[in-house]
This record gives sequence, C-alpha cells and structure tokens, in this order.
Amino acid sequence: MKLGFIGLGKMGGSMVQRLLNDGHEVVVYNLTQKEIDEAVKQGAVGSSSVRELISKLPDRKIVWLMVPSGDPVDENINGLLPLLKKDDIIIDGGNSFYKTSIERGKKTGGKGVHYIDCGTSGGVWGLENGYCLMYGGEKSACDFCEPIFKTLAPQNGYLYCGRSGAGHFVKMIHNGIEYGMMQAYAEGFEIMEKSPFNIDLKAVAEVWRYGSVIRSWLLELAASALKEDPGLSKIKDYVEDSGEGKWTVETAMELNVPAEIISSSLFARFRSRQQESFAMKMLAALRNQFGGHAVKRE
Repeated sequence: MKLGFIGLGKMGGSMVQRLLNDGHEVVVYNLTQKEIDEAVKQGAVGSSSVRELISKLPDRKIVWLMVPSGDPVDENINGLLPLLKKDDIIIDGGNSFYKTSIERGKKTGGKGVHYIDCGTSGGVWGLENGYCLMYGGEKSACDFCEPIFKTLAPQNGYLYCGRSGAGHFVKMIHNGIEYGMMQAYAEGFEIMEKSPFNIDLKAVAEVWRYGSVIRSWLLELAASALKEDPGLSKIKDYVEDSGEGKWTVETAMELNVPAEIISSSLFARFRSRQQESFAMKMLAALRNQFGGHAVKRE
C-alpha cells in the first residue's frame, strides 16, 4: 500500500523502515529535515510540508501520525482535515487518551474522514521484532488498512478492538499492567541486591528467562541492562511516566475497579522524583512526638 507518515522519531522512523522493507510505499514528513533525509535513504518519498505529502498520495489517502500525544495530534489533524476528502483515513499511532480519541473520531467523522486510534507497543525493538497493535474505529476503514498492520506487527500481533477509542483504551490498560510488572521486577531485584548472599543479579535474570513462570520480554530487558551495567551505577533513581499509568488508575476509579498494584507502581514513580520527601519528614516527626523515637537531624 501507499501511505503518508508524519513523525519520524525513534519509533516512527523504525516503523517507516519496516513498512519499506515489506514493499509498501511511504511518503514522509517530519518537523526536522534530518529524519526525512534518513527515511529517503531507506527508500521513502520525502516531502517538505503536509500539503506536499498529501499531494503525493493515491486517491484514497491514509496518513499515519506518530507524534507526541496531546496538542501535536490535534494540530496535525486540524492541518490534515482541509486536505482530505470523504473516506480518507487518519491513523493515530501514539499514546493518546482514549476519551480524547473518541472525540477526535467524532470530529473527523463529521468531515467524512475516518480516524483510527492505534495503540502501538514495541519500543525501539519494534523494527526487528514487530509492533503489537491494538486499534479501534470504523471496522471497514480498519480492514482497509490491514496490510499495514500486518506488516508492522509480528504474526498474530494486531487486533481490532472495537469502535473509536477502543484501541487506545486497550493500550492504556496494557501500559498500566506494564507499570505493575516493572515495579514487581524492580522490588524483587532490590531485595536480592540488599541480601547478605552477594547474589549475581545478572545471572539470576538470565536463568529466570528459561522455564521460569515469571519469564517475559521485560525480564530479558532486565538481563540486558544488568549485563551492560551490573550495579546500575550509571543510572539515576528517577523514573518518569508518560501518562498511561495515571489514566489507567483514573479509569479504574471511574469504573469502581480496585487496582492496587498499578496504583502503587504509579505512586512509586512519583516518589522516585523527590530529592527529599516532606512526607517522610512528617512521619519521622510524628513518631518522635508520640513515642519519643529518635530522628536524624540535618
């Protein structure tokens, strides 16, 4: 198929390359020229503007957006809608909030343009391993784009999830689960690191990969990180989040679903960003007040 692709960052550039490798024609645009030039070297068709990108696409146009969630998605949709016609398709492959995706689907639908919300998992390894794709929107439009999904995903790695918003909803829950799994690994490895046994964490991560009930791709990545830096001494204990964990917790509250593990893993990330904790100071002060327990003074 021939499609347009806007956003050539770490994931976007690799996705374009995977599409090209499988024989698709891809017209690309990015805010900076360097990434466009790199994609052209791989076989893509470059463009200097969104308008030029659209002019190079066939009669029924497909444009994949791989840009940061929030305003960049809306800005691109607003720029595309005047250039598209009935039954053209916009695919949002980023991590957008599912409720926003529902509204975007209504907005584009009012212009006769299909909006597909496609959750994309695979990170920087997607070029080699493929991307797990979870998408929602008008079924006929999603079916039309299936050759694209089939190329980007590994075998059995793409799924139509339902109406507009369903794809990003499933990806949000996926990332919430990911938060909890990573936190469990992190806590377990810290217990071993603090133990009196001088355990080789790298070796443990390796052996768990074979036959263990907790083996996973995340465990493989843990083994890789420990191989590069056994004590993780080059990494600061600061953990960012990209929003999906928070959205998952908020959605769980709306649906009255207890989600203790995911919630705890999210708050652990918040804690990691504190240079000092006022809450911990307050706990120490309270113990001193009611029980005369010693406190450490600065």
